[in-house]
Amino acid sequence: MTRQDPPPPTLGCRDTPVIKERGQHEVFCGLTGIIWLHRKMQDAFFLVVGSRTCAHLLQSAAGVMIFAEPRFGTAILEETDLAGLADAQVELEREVERLLSRRPDIRQLFLVGSCPSEVIKLDLSKAAQRLSAKHAPHVRVLNYSGSGIETTFTEGEDACLAAMVEALPHTNARQLIVVGALPDVVEDQALGLLDALGIENVRVLPARRRDDTLAVGPNTVFALTQPFLGGTAAALERRGARHIPATFPFGEEGTTAWLRAVSKEFGVEAQLFDAVTDAPRDRARRAVAQAAETLRDKSVFFFPDSQLEIPLARFLTRECGMTALEVGAPYIHKGLVGPDLDLLPEGPRLAEGQDVDKQLDRCMAGRPDLTVCGLGLANPLEAEGFATKWAIELVFSPVHFYEQAGDLAGLFSRPLRRRELLRLEAAE
Repeated sequence: MTRQDPPPPTLGCRDTPVIKERGQHEVFCGLTGIIWLHRKMQDAFFLVVGSRTCAHLLQSAAGVMIFAEPRFGTAILEETDLAGLADAQVELEREVERLLSRRPDIRQLFLVGSCPSEVIKLDLSKAAQRLSAKHAPHVRVLNYSGSGIETTFTEGEDACLAAMVEALPHTNARQLIVVGALPDVVEDQALGLLDALGIENVRVLPARRRDDTLAVGPNTVFALTQPFLGGTAAALERRGARHIPATFPFGEEGTTAWLRAVSKEFGVEAQLFDAVTDAPRDRARRAVAQAAETLRDKSVFFFPDSQLEIPLARFLTRECGMTALEVGAPYIHKGLVGPDLDLLPEGPRLAEGQDVDKQLDRCMAGRPDLTVCGLGLANPLEAEGFATKWAIELVFSPVHFYEQAGDLAGLFSRPLRRRELLRLEAAE
C-alpha cells in the first residue's frame, strides 16, 4: 500500500518578504570547518597559514591534546612575515617540505588562507599550484580561504569542496554525487538506501580518502546534504553537472523528499521506493514523536549562524509541532533551500544577514520557548531566562537521514526538559 505523505502547507514561505540586515554580527570563522573535515578526509592535511590566534582557535575548537597528532596545523606568520622582512613564500615551501617528509601518509594538502594571510596578500593559490606540480602525483595541493572576514563558519567547508571540484577530472559517465561532509555512519546509511533503490554509480564529495576516479561532467547529477554549499554547487554546475533540487534530509519528511527527488531522477518505481523506505520512515516517525511531546506547541527563534536554519525550521514546525517566530540565516539561497521554504508554514519572519542588536530586541519581544543561536549569545540569553540551543552543535552532531531523526529532535527537546527540571527544583 502506498504511504500518504502529509500535504504541503496552503502557503509556504518561498515568497515571504525577507528582512535583509547588515550590521553587527557574531560568527565563528571558516577555519572551524577544518574540525569536521580533517576527521572526514583521512589522508588529507589542512595547513592554515595564519597567526597564533588561528592556532589557538583550532586547538580549542577541536579539543586536541598536546600529544595528539591531528590532520591539521598552523604555519604561523611571524612579525617578519607580516612586515615583509622575510619571503613568506619561501618559508611556506620549507614548512610544507618538512610536513610532507614527516607525514608520508598525506595525499591531499590544503593550504588554508586566514585573515592575516589575506591582509598581507599572500598568494596561496600560486603556492598551491607550484607545490602540487612539485609533489605530484603522490600529493595534490589545493588552497581555499577560511578567513572569518564577513563569512560564517560553515563556509569553510563550502570553500574547501569548491576547490576540490575545480581539480576534478572530466567524465561523461552517468553518475550521482552526494555532496557534503557527513559522519561515516550517516554516509553509510545514505549509500545503503541509494543502493537498495537500485541507483548505481554513486560517488561522495568529499571522499574519505583521495579518490582519483572521482570526476565530473555533463552526465553528472548531484544532491546536496547541506544547505551551505552554494559555492560548491556553482562550481559543479560550471563543470557541467546538474543539481537535483530537494528538501534537505533532516527528519523523516525531509529525508523522504530528498530520496524521492533522487529516485525520480533515476526512474525508481514507486513500489520499490515504498518497500525500501517504509520501515526506516516508521522508525524515524516514532523516534521523532517521543521528543515532539516536549516540543509540540512551543515557539522557536533562530538567530543566523550556520545556514541550517531554514531546513531545521521546516523540520521543527512540520514534524515536531513547533511554531517558528523568526528564522534568521546568514544567507538565503532559494535555489538550494526553496523546497524547504515551500514546506515551511506561513507565519515566521525571515531574516537574511545579521544585526545582532535588532534581532535581540525582536527575540526579547517574542519571548520564544527555545532560541537557537551561536555560543556568543547563548549565555547572555540564558541569564535572561531563555532556553537556548547552540547552533554549532547541529553541525558537529550526526543529524541527517532516518536513523538520526530522533536524535535531531532530541537536541531541541533537551534544553526545554532541562529548563523544566530547573523550574521544578527551584519551586521545591
